[in-house]
Amino acid sequence: MNWINITTPQQIDDIKAATGYSIIFKHSTRCPISMMAKRKFELEEKLFDETTPLYFLDLIKYRELSKAVAETFNVQHESPQLLLIKDGECVLDQSHSSISAEEVVEVM
Repeated sequence: MNWINITTPQQIDDIKAATGYSIIFKHSTRCPISMMAKRKFELEEKLFDETTPLYFLDLIKYRELSKAVAETFNVQHESPQLLLIKDGECVLDQSHSSISAEEVVEVM
């Protein structure tokens, strides 16, 4: 998967301002459940159009950015967590074992 690492607050603002779809995957590098959810999601990468930006947030390393994502997109912080953003609004929020690439594609 061609993840775009979120490392600055400006990237969150850019996602909020973007048109079309973006995906944010918030991941805890210390959590086995998060590792399994990420691996499962990556195995389904063929379902996605290559033009859909896939953002990755290491919430251990960038805890403040994780909080900013939750505030910006008006969702409760969870880990692991997948957000589907359309035209700057969160249209799907999944966490833990409910993270499903198939459902993301259905919503898109």
